[in-house]
Amino acid sequence: MEITLKGDTIIENIPSIKQKTLRVNLNENIYGSFAEIGAGQETVRQFFRAGGSSRTIAKSMSAYDKDFSDAIYGIEEDKRYVTEARLRKMLELEMGHIENRISRDKHPDKLFFAYANTVATIDFAKKFKGHGWVGIKFQLDPTQKEYNEIVLHLRFKENDARLQQETLGILGTNLIYGAFYHHNKPKKLLKYLYDHIHKDQLEIDTINFAGPIFSDVDNRLISLQLVKNGMTDAIMFDPEGNNVLPARALYKKNILALRGSFRPVTKVNMDMFQKSHEMFLKENKVDKDKTQVIFEITLSNLKAEGEIDEQDFMDRADLLCSLGQTVMISNFQEYYKLVEYFSLYTKNRMAIALGVNNLIQIFDEKYYRDLSGGILEAFGKLFYKDLRVYLYPMKDAETGELITSDNLKVHPRMKELYKFFKYNGKVIDITNYDPEVLSIFSRTILQQIANGESGWDKMLPEGVADLIKDYRLFGYTRKAIGRRLRR
Repeated sequence: MEITLKGDTIIENIPSIKQKTLRVNLNENIYGSFAEIGAGQETVRQFFRAGGSSRTIAKSMSAYDKDFSDAIYGIEEDKRYVTEARLRKMLELEMGHIENRISRDKHPDKLFFAYANTVATIDFAKKFKGHGWVGIKFQLDPTQKEYNEIVLHLRFKENDARLQQETLGILGTNLIYGAFYHHNKPKKLLKYLYDHIHKDQLEIDTINFAGPIFSDVDNRLISLQLVKNGMTDAIMFDPEGNNVLPARALYKKNILALRGSFRPVTKVNMDMFQKSHEMFLKENKVDKDKTQVIFEITLSNLKAEGEIDEQDFMDRADLLCSLGQTVMISNFQEYYKLVEYFSLYTKNRMAIALGVNNLIQIFDEKYYRDLSGGILEAFGKLFYKDLRVYLYPMKDAETGELITSDNLKVHPRMKELYKFFKYNGKVIDITNYDPEVLSIFSRTILQQIANGESGWDKMLPEGVADLIKDYRLFGYTRKAIGRRLRR
């Protein structure tokens, strides 16, 4: 990436695909294999075209036939070929071939790499647009035993197989170039993957960096960039804090989603989860072993003063994961978009647990002005899958009145619409709630932490307060030390 100045403006000059491939080809030390399944040899074709590839390309192959592919990489238990497991087998085998066949005595300075992809392009009926796994194992120091690795999953958006193949070739080139020339800036490398590719052509919905040069990289923060940069709409983390592919986690599952700021997660949040989960498992055709619970945070909830506070994000994700929960970060401000997203991966039952204020917002017309059908279109998308809304009650701070689905107030124009969904069983009250936690609010706890007050730890799930104190989450230690010094 070259930078030039035009007046006071900094302009990034993006190298062409030929310039990128030629720079790699002319580096006398970069040397590796290309293995591509499903969409042809689209990436290696870019390097052949550029010239000088004989010093870079050790081998190029496309085990397109399934039987031949099985003979080389083994048979998958689930009989699927476009999987992360398949990609990793390809990378491992191809890298092993380079190590076994190329003498280090003869080539002491060679930087080995193995690039692979396993991809399915759009089908003839154009029902499935296609997806794939792409990855590279590489080294920057020939004496280093452990390799670096970048693995990503993509979804095609174009409606033509030939266009998808060309896009894949560009992405692969950007990945190889980035691995060798932008590895020290993973966040920027992520953006450079879209050089000469529009976001309407391709979605990257998960990416993982591994290896010695990426030892300080937190893949959750890198994934956050995917949503922040508009490369994907949602990312997910499992209870261990690892990136997971949403399609894999949601595929054919019953889904219960809880949206919140979780700043921090409180006893109210966990009570809402536990009680709604109990209700959901009693629904018809809901199997516990095929149910996925998701604690979802919208991107807007991660913003502080107009910018995403990454440390704040990490604090929330860590706490939720410590409680054994799966976390989703999404770009879906409207609930119907969240439900539409889930519907891409499952036809099973879905439910959303939320509080009174959130339900009132759902019935606010201002959120649907961009839809031609307005709120009716949004509600058609929200409830057409027989969605259930589990409503957690709220105690009015001034009157002490308990607000439920029976007495909450929506805009007068929305009153009859609300009644329709209420009396058709779409909105169901959570009745076995814990009345002792109704007065707990995250914002109050945050204020108490900031002021160095006591008692806030009793409003959090077991173990959460200890984590906040031990790891200095939400500025706990910094504020407390400052007050002690002043005394």
